[in-house]
Amino acid sequence: MLDTPVVRSFVADVRAVLGHARSPEDACARLRPRFAELLADPAWLPAAYREPARESGMGGGIGQWLLFRAGDGSLSLFSLVVPPGSETPVHDHLAWGLVGLYRGTQDEEIYAERDSGLELVERRALEPGDFYALIPPTDDIHRVRTTSPETSVSIHLLTNDTGCIWRHAYDPSSGERRPFRSGYVNVDCEP
Repeated sequence: MLDTPVVRSFVADVRAVLGHARSPEDACARLRPRFAELLADPAWLPAAYREPARESGMGGGIGQWLLFRAGDGSLSLFSLVVPPGSETPVHDHLAWGLVGLYRGTQDEEIYAERDSGLELVERRALEPGDFYALIPPTDDIHRVRTTSPETSVSIHLLTNDTGCIWRHAYDPSSGERRPFRSGYVNVDCEP
């Protein structure tokens, strides 16, 4: 979707690592330096992919912009744009990969499913350049909220077609889950 030398080079490096990694943890560890470079580069992501979206699958003007998707849906790179004062629903990803903050600031809440429902297990404040490995099931359920006066933009590198697969959104108080597909602003998902 974003066919630039920076994205092509990054995806080629990711595919090379995935071809030799022994586990998701190993792949994420090997990709850390390259992902940090991408987050630190202020020029590679065009302004259009940093814009909120009035109509979106997450609501609140949150825009999910697809940058790259493997033909078989096994890998996606996208930006998630969250306007000031907005937050995502509590949701899962059903994939492993890396998630990092490119612009703005965010608070993240990480949840775990328990017999009694959802339990908030960690809170963290994120600043530009901060990133983490997402390796289910231990840290797959979260919610993010923009805390800066400017729109926040995070970059996601995940091992599925996150915007188009059916995942789950959760009611944080009851733990009840419902089917959820966030979609992308710039690409339609097949029905």
